[in-house]
Amino acid sequence: MRGGRSTVGVSAVLLALAALALWASSRMTWVTVISSDGLGEQQTTRLVGGTWAAATTPLAIAAIAAVAALFAIRGRWTVVLAGLIALVAVAAAIPSVQLLVSGATADRAGSLAELPGRAEVISAEANRAPAALAFAGALLALAAAVTVARSARSTRGLSDRYDSPAVRRDRAEQTVLADPDDPAEEPSERAIWDALDSGLDPTLDRERRSGEGRSENGETR
Repeated sequence: MRGGRSTVGVSAVLLALAALALWASSRMTWVTVISSDGLGEQQTTRLVGGTWAAATTPLAIAAIAAVAALFAIRGRWTVVLAGLIALVAVAAAIPSVQLLVSGATADRAGSLAELPGRAEVISAEANRAPAALAFAGALLALAAAVTVARSARSTRGLSDRYDSPAVRRDRAEQTVLADPDDPAEEPSERAIWDALDSGLDPTLDRERRSGEGRSENGETR
C-alpha cells in the first residue's frame, strides 16, 4: 500500500512539474517577428507560446487535472488516465519539436502576428529555449504516464474510502466465505476491519469453515 501511495506521489510531482513547464513556456516568447509596411519603421512583434503553440496552456491545465484524478480513481481507470496523460505529452511535444527542428516560417509568423495586408515579414526568429522548456514538460508528462501505467494494478484511489456500507459488507462476506485453506485467500487487514464493522468475525468464521471442511473430508473417507 505504501508503495502504491509513493508511486502516486511521484506521478503527481512529475505532472505538477510538467504543468509548470508548459505554463511557463506558454508565457515566454517563442518567435520574434520583424516586419515592414514600406512606409514607416520596422515593427517587432513577439509571439508567446500561447499564441505560437496555442495548446500549451490547455495542456498545462490538463496536467493539473490529471494530478487530481490520480487520487480519485483506481483499477482500469488508472490505465485510461495513463493513456490520456501520454496523449497530453505527445500533444505538447509536437509544436516544440517542430520549432526546434524546423524553426519558424515567415508565413505562419505573419499570420499569427496579424500584420496589415501590405506589411511583409522581414524575419521570423525562433527562440528555442521556451520550446525546449515545453519539450521538457512533455517528457515529464510522458514519464508520469509510464509511472501511472506501471502502478495501475497496485494503486488504489481514495474512492475506497467512500464505498457504501453495503459494498463493504459484501466484500467482508466474500472474505469470510473464501476457502480457509487457500493461502491466496487470506484476508487483508482492511478486509478484516470491514468484516468486524459488519458484525462478522473473519478469523472465527474461517476456523469454523476449516473445521467443517475437515469433518466432511473425514466422513467422505
